Amino acid sequence: MKKSKNVMESLSIEIINPKAKTLLRNLAAMNLIQIKNQPSLASMLAMLRRNEAQVPSLEEITQEVEFVRQARYE
Repeated sequence: MKKSKNVMESLSIEIINPKAKTLLRNLAAMNLIQIKNQPSLASMLAMLRRNEAQVPSLEEITQEVEFVRQARYE
């Protein structure tokens, strides 16, 4: 008899019937599956915008690009 390998697989599931969520939670309680919440688009945007004050201006970016170009061609 061949040994079966444990292969971890990720799936994205859309729950149509609320009873399915209960079933999934029961499977997780039996350590058969692990449920991970994915962040929403709004929370991801909020995380990205958290450092917005540190973003360089267009002028600063242009100056840096010109500096690198000069250094490259000298």
